[in-house]
Amino acid sequence: MKISARNVLKGKVKSIKPGTVNDEVTMVLSGGDEIVAIITKTSSKNLKLAKNKKVYAIIKASSVMIGTD
Repeated sequence: MKISARNVLKGKVKSIKPGTVNDEVTMVLSGGDEIVAIITKTSSKNLKLAKNKKVYAIIKASSVMIGTD
């Protein structure tokens, strides 16, 4: 598979918190950092997501916001 996104992070599913329409998927990267994504239940099912499954976070954004106090 080839994609245009430059930010592809490899990890494993840590947990899946099911919702009514969407699932909250937490993945852990090799260094221990975590990423949380909200995806549809349909996508979660189609990807056959489960705890410890190897996954990729593919990030494509035209802007990233940074804030301070």
